[in-house]
Amino acid sequence: MSCLMVERCGEILFENPDQNAKCVCMLGDVRLRGQSGFPAERRGSYPFIDFRLLNNTTYSGEIGTKKKVKRLLSFQRYFHASRLLRGIIPQAPLHLLDEDYLGQARHMLSKVGMWDFDIFLFDRLTNGNSLVTLLCHLFNTHGLIHHFKLDMVTLHRFLVMVQEDYHSQNPYHNAVHAADVTQAMHCYLKEPKLASFLTPLDIMLGLLAAAAHDVDHPGVNQPFLIKTNHHLANLYQNMSVLENHHWRSTIGMLRESRLLAHLPKEMTQDIEQQLGSLILATDINRQNEFLTRLKAHLHNKDLRLEDAQDRHFMLQIALKCADICNPCRIWEMSKQWSERVCEEFYRQGELEQKFELEISPLCNQQKDSIPSIQIGFMSYIVEPLFREWAHFTGNSALSENMLGHLAHNKDQWKSLLPRQRRSRDSSGSGPDQDHAGQGTESEERTAREGDSP
Repeated sequence: MSCLMVERCGEILFENPDQNAKCVCMLGDVRLRGQSGFPAERRGSYPFIDFRLLNNTTYSGEIGTKKKVKRLLSFQRYFHASRLLRGIIPQAPLHLLDEDYLGQARHMLSKVGMWDFDIFLFDRLTNGNSLVTLLCHLFNTHGLIHHFKLDMVTLHRFLVMVQEDYHSQNPYHNAVHAADVTQAMHCYLKEPKLASFLTPLDIMLGLLAAAAHDVDHPGVNQPFLIKTNHHLANLYQNMSVLENHHWRSTIGMLRESRLLAHLPKEMTQDIEQQLGSLILATDINRQNEFLTRLKAHLHNKDLRLEDAQDRHFMLQIALKCADICNPCRIWEMSKQWSERVCEEFYRQGELEQKFELEISPLCNQQKDSIPSIQIGFMSYIVEPLFREWAHFTGNSALSENMLGHLAHNKDQWKSLLPRQRRSRDSSGSGPDQDHAGQGTESEERTAREGDSP
């Protein structure tokens, strides 16, 4: 099935659904294979390396020094750039989706602003390319391609780079999570109290920050990187280590792809700084800082969304909400995300145990249960933020819907606690009986450890 030629710059218009289907087909599978048959190397600065490299301990005959790690990182970046960013495209054809899947994906995109949007299904329908397909659609829907005179091929290349820089083996911090956060951000940008004030630049910044906010996430948290003396922790002096890395990686990809190269230098510099401010706001250690400021604004009724500074602050709040909105989704999807993030926690705990490190809070599968982690997280992180967001939106229909799901999901997790206790009592094994109810302690530890379930 052939794909249509599209204009490289400007808004994309289709005369009939068949043409739209072919466009989705064109974006359907962006994963490229090298000529030798193996997948092209990742381009991130956090490649798949042995755990022993994390603590910079030298092992006989193996890479173990910072200098060698940096050399490996540089080679991987060069390999990707030299093959994909310099125009040398592998000869293997792209795998296109069949018409049935295209029709379903197209139908889902028509409802991308609905809160019950199933990102897991959408990812399957797009053959694992939910982030690229979603962002191309949203950039077109919001008129950003036309407004900023973006080159479609360059935009597509940049989004492929972002998607491939996520680690697919991470149960939670992967490209599907990024797509989910982006879809939530799209919903928040449509809130009437905010939408009427947003400029095209605000919308582009919000979508880009959502898509790239966890790019190249290693699947372990900041304390893990600090206690293993990882080079990223040293580079960012143990402050917002992951968030700084996500931001810098995003800026690197923007510059390499030259997506914004046609814009004035002052504008691109401003975009880069604002992206950093948005992504850094997702650091869970800054939760109280942002929540206190939001409460003060709402109490004093002094938010002036006509001012760029106040709009930027609300974009930060919107991104923070989108990043932790999983408990506000319908139970079936919320439960999947909860299980995924806890699996990632437990994997870190297993690594720490294997290498005789102290197991981080929430990462001990024998003591930290999924219901207790989620109840604490909902009670002390999610609820306070989303209640203030609802206050800001004037208790909009979306806010009421999210708070309703949040209350229901919290009750669902609470109902699982007695079952766990009965199971442990009957088997005589598992976590301590009193631990499952320690929601407050779990939440406090979550905030301290700089990660969020």
